[in-house]
Amino acid sequence: MSSGLSARILSTDGWPVADAVLTVTDLTGEQVDRVPADAEGAVGTGPLEPETYTAIITAPGYAPEARMALVPASGSASLGTIELARIGGADLPEPGKWSIDPVHSTIVVTARHFGLSSIRGRFNDFSGELQISRPVEQSTVVAEIKSASIDTANGMRDTHLRSADFLDVEQYPTIAYRGTGMRAVDSKQWLLDGELTLNGVTKPVPLQLSFLGVGQDAWGGTRAAFHASTDLRRDDFSINYSDVIKAGIAVVGTTLRVEIDVEAVLGDLPQF
Repeated sequence: MSSGLSARILSTDGWPVADAVLTVTDLTGEQVDRVPADAEGAVGTGPLEPETYTAIITAPGYAPEARMALVPASGSASLGTIELARIGGADLPEPGKWSIDPVHSTIVVTARHFGLSSIRGRFNDFSGELQISRPVEQSTVVAEIKSASIDTANGMRDTHLRSADFLDVEQYPTIAYRGTGMRAVDSKQWLLDGELTLNGVTKPVPLQLSFLGVGQDAWGGTRAAFHASTDLRRDDFSINYSDVIKAGIAVVGTTLRVEIDVEAVLGDLPQF
């Protein structure tokens, strides 16, 4: 950059912090520029008058950093490389393959019934894995659910949910999710970007993701726990069944709340 204040923002383990923001204020505290970093962590302001400035670097999930910067008569100055420390970063899962343990994980779907009570169901047959990367934002997820495994504790209702009115399990036996990357909200909260394939339709579905921690299990393995949630509209996936009563209220609500609790094992699942 020919003029202005520049820097490169990295994490403490050397990866670019692409969502970092550089805010520059003058000595009175007035903001003079605010610019985001690019995919390589590089950031630069527009032209600045020669004087002393305060540079503040922030990014979701990282502790902020502040620097004093003297811009000389040339109008150009560099802060060099600035490392941001992740808040609670020591607790992040280590890189590698993490296999979802279905015995200690749940997928629960909640729908409104007559606009009043809530009906909850769960899927009993699913599998998947997380590939944790560095930077962790580049981590990916794949998961597959057997649609016929829906269980609402009512046989008649479950038979109807498996029919062509809803999940159409004969034609679409699996529900698939592919997570393509994560964005930090804070030290424990993430937004997982991904696509859901349901009833033959694929749509972008972001998940609100919470990382709950890492620990050792009784068999010498390492486990990590996560909670994820999202809201789905049935008609986005061509599930348009609507048995409407006279008051105009659908028997089954059009919006579904999905809550996922995952326990994942580093490497492959143990064989017992």
